[in-house]
Amino acid sequence: MEKINYKEIGLKCGIEFHQMLDTKEKLFCHCPTQLKQEKPEYLFERKLRPTMSELGEIDPAALFEFKKGRTYVYEAYSDVCCLVEMDEEPPHDLNKEALEIALMISLMLHSKPVDEVHVMRKIVIDGSNTTGFQRTALIALGGYVDIEGKRIPIQTICLEEDAARKIDEKGVKVFYRLDRLGIPLIEIATAPVIETPEEAEKVAFKIGQLLRVTGRVKRGLGTIRQDLNVSIKGGAKVEIKGVQKLELIGKVVAYEALRQYNLLKIREELLKRGLTKEDIKKEYVDVTEVFKNTKCSIIKKIIKKGGKVYALKLPKFKGLVGKEIQPGRRFGTELADRVKYYAGLGGIFHSDELPKYGISREEINKICEILKLGELDAFILVAGPEDKVLKALDAVVERAQEALDGVPEETRGANPDGTTHFSRPRPGAARMYPETDIRPIRITKEMIQRIASMLPEPPEIKLKRFIEEYKLTKDLAERMLLSHNLELFERLVKETKAPPLLIATTLENTLKSLRRDGIPVENIKEEHFIQLFEAIANGIISKEAIPEVLTYFARNPGSTIESAIKELGLRKITVEELEKIIIEKIKENETKVRKLGMRAYGLLMGEVMKLVRGKIDGKIVSEAVKKKLSEYLKS
Repeated sequence: MEKINYKEIGLKCGIEFHQMLDTKEKLFCHCPTQLKQEKPEYLFERKLRPTMSELGEIDPAALFEFKKGRTYVYEAYSDVCCLVEMDEEPPHDLNKEALEIALMISLMLHSKPVDEVHVMRKIVIDGSNTTGFQRTALIALGGYVDIEGKRIPIQTICLEEDAARKIDEKGVKVFYRLDRLGIPLIEIATAPVIETPEEAEKVAFKIGQLLRVTGRVKRGLGTIRQDLNVSIKGGAKVEIKGVQKLELIGKVVAYEALRQYNLLKIREELLKRGLTKEDIKKEYVDVTEVFKNTKCSIIKKIIKKGGKVYALKLPKFKGLVGKEIQPGRRFGTELADRVKYYAGLGGIFHSDELPKYGISREEINKICEILKLGELDAFILVAGPEDKVLKALDAVVERAQEALDGVPEETRGANPDGTTHFSRPRPGAARMYPETDIRPIRITKEMIQRIASMLPEPPEIKLKRFIEEYKLTKDLAERMLLSHNLELFERLVKETKAPPLLIATTLENTLKSLRRDGIPVENIKEEHFIQLFEAIANGIISKEAIPEVLTYFARNPGSTIESAIKELGLRKITVEELEKIIIEKIKENETKVRKLGMRAYGLLMGEVMKLVRGKIDGKIVSEAVKKKLSEYLKS
């Protein structure tokens, strides 16, 4: 893949942050904000359909979802869901705690709160909301964050309800879980002034830091999601939804810029070849007979089930359908995406990749003959039930025609590797209208003054304190600020006398290492950490015992530090007891010790640590081994 100059291609990016707030109740009811893993208590089904706006228009994204003809099955629980989530009861008043947190974050971003909060409805009929819309309220306008001397403006800050969790798909049925529906989210939208993938990552890092230092947002995977709006000069605004990992943002921006750059090159080549939209015709040819004896297992299976194979000529597209536009994704993948979403089929075959998949050169030649292909022409094959195949080919023609415009405006989803896939058309302006069931809330000067007096320490001040006062490295301090253990870290530093560096290293490194080893660290409670670091600070156990004690707590969540010490045999030993153990080990390995001299230090350290690990500081052991070994060799 070719490297590109982002300044030359005019890359512009804006980021929308969606962060769950850590409130006791949901945004429009009194249900707790907890996610469930247990089997749902009850299910119900719904079908959703789009409605016209006040201007008599229908949102294209909503219409797209409706045409899929899906049924939505909702999984619910009596303790975290109520009639509001089921859309059987009007919403309650806006959650005041969530509003207070949103205003706090707005002030930290230098934004100007609105005078009165009005809730709006945003049409969403992909099933993620039982109502067919999402409730959202504008909280503040303007504001900024500074990134290395550059000011990134904030456009809007909104408070909205989170959507239901998608659990499964079975044919036309889509399963959603209602535990997440209604949890308060803050949405922060930056202006599209970000000019490089690296800058996008830095903006995300800075705003992520600010959100975490409030101590009022939820932590963990899935609690923060970023949507990216990306365009380049001559391209189009493309929205990429659902980037959950901070480290993926730069890659997603880079790959989308690359995709648009390559799509513009494809347009340039097609225009050079003299292609017009009228040349791409909806002329589909049934070529099932060509594949009656095929060795292609996919096509053979489809024909056996009564399916058909159709071919479509793509004039002047030779070599371009197979052109790579993102790593591992070609223009043909763009066509296949449309087929999957509009027709529900697995994908397409195209001439730039054939012969392959068992399709022979002879079969390709027959297709070329039937379609009367010219030197620069390509073809597409689609196999499946006839009605779906025809729908798929309509989608292919539409996307092929869009290639002459360059980059289509659309909503895309992020893949785990940073590439993206087509998700749905871009929503229009006809998707927002007022919510008439919820009273507006006046934002008073007194409310703003009260919240301003409670603002937390800014991230840059906290970072400086972590480095200068707590002696953390810059990297560890930055990771701590972004960590979901930030509040726990500050509590442990405040309530125990253990070294802050040791606490931070344990929370950020040791826990991750244990999790990789399959230890259920999620079972460890805050009180376990307090007991552990108090025991270390009071000299009851040594820091070397930390992994062992945490593993014990993870496997025995109801235990205490006393039971851990007893079960693991971690009673701290004295220096005198340690020296006796070292002398015994020297005698046991006398021949090797005499032969190796001071080089026997490593051998003795290994032997001694097997017996005393977690019972005394490793540094003390090292010094004692050197001392006793030297004394023995001189004797």
